Amino acid sequence: MTDSPHTVSDVMTHTAVAIGSRAPYKEIVRLMAEWKVGALPVLAGEGRVVGVVSEADLLPKEALRGDGPGRLGPLDETSKAGAVLAEGLMSSTAVTVHADATIAEAAAQIMARKRVKRLPVVNDVGLLEGVVSRGDLLKVFLRPDAELIAEVRHGVLGQISPPLQIDAVVEDGVVTLDGSLRDRSMVPLLAQAVRAVEGVVDVRMDLDGNSPGVPA
Repeated sequence: MTDSPHTVSDVMTHTAVAIGSRAPYKEIVRLMAEWKVGALPVLAGEGRVVGVVSEADLLPKEALRGDGPGRLGPLDETSKAGAVLAEGLMSSTAVTVHADATIAEAAAQIMARKRVKRLPVVNDVGLLEGVVSRGDLLKVFLRPDAELIAEVRHGVLGQISPPLQIDAVVEDGVVTLDGSLRDRSMVPLLAQAVRAVEGVVDVRMDLDGNSPGVPA
């Protein structure tokens, strides 16, 4: 059984807006508004990602204007409230991803864990290649049912030897496996393999010995 081959490079935005470390505050705000993004990679040298400036990094300045430095909280917020350049505003430990990372790795293991909405995509030496957002990662769920059924039949069921007496149908991204399966221990493994196909919303079993329509 093989996982879907889709990677970050398949869905990312290859033309990414970025800023230099000396970019001024107002320029950062202008670019975010113009490009309708909530964060910008910060570059140094020939394009190496050294940090990210997000809307959250810019907000302490507004808080300083209204409440004064004593009401800002953590020291880094006070520091950012007084910063006027990207190098003083950015989160210097940039959370990035490589283009060959799987979509599952980017979504589950990085975005969800780090609680970020966008990731700079970098090469092996840290140079910016693009940006991937949560919306980009969700594009896999736009794959047509015909494409999903072909991958399930050939990439999952077709890889099992000896062949199983099972077929699959897909409706709105939900895969239903239909047929006979003598070895019931294969049910969770089969369901896991089908779920690994990018774009599959859910897997249901209608197998002999299984109640029809019961989620796997």
